Amino acid sequence: MLSWFQALLPKEDNFFRLFDAHAATLVQGAEAMRRMMDGGETVSEWRQKVVDHEHEADAVAREVLFAVRRSFITPFDRSDIRGLTNSLDDTIDQMQKTAKVVDLYEVREFAPKMQELGDIAVQCGALTAEAVSLLPAMRKNHERLNALTEQIALLESKSDALYDEGMKALYELHRHDMTGGNTLGFIIGGEIYDHLEKVVDRFEDVANRINGVLVEHL
Repeated sequence: MLSWFQALLPKEDNFFRLFDAHAATLVQGAEAMRRMMDGGETVSEWRQKVVDHEHEADAVAREVLFAVRRSFITPFDRSDIRGLTNSLDDTIDQMQKTAKVVDLYEVREFAPKMQELGDIAVQCGALTAEAVSLLPAMRKNHERLNALTEQIALLESKSDALYDEGMKALYELHRHDMTGGNTLGFIIGGEIYDHLEKVVDRFEDVANRINGVLVEHL
């Protein structure tokens, strides 16, 4: 009877499978967000894909949090599992917020610095997915995990600089319009820059969560 009951409980390996699935939605979401910023007639199509991947991520997050409640054995502390899951979910939520602004204001053209921020998000997605895949053997992989999280932190610093450069360029583009009281273009562009920069910030939050897990388990 006990063995039958234990067979129904979530296994430790299942958590890592779910982490991988969650990270995959970030990769796909970041790639769709970047394609959206190519502009043109396909913006709506790629925007919807971002939203779809966010819904997929929500489903994975619910499964993880449910598994935490019904598991006797977890790969690491329950609060760390919840924290990592929430950070992963916050990241793709931020992508969905970016897509929502694009839809709300019917944006079809994107500045080069916006696209560069999208490129950084794609890079962060790939680094995050690799880092999450190494968690089952984190002691063995701790050096690579440290290197990956450091790369994400460096990309976040680069995104800060790109944000500043983009906002400066946006101001120069719209300064004459603003003199006449027309600030809408500047406001919309600034909101998109803000959301894009926050996407990269959320990736850094995931990296920090992973670092926290490493510190506790090495």
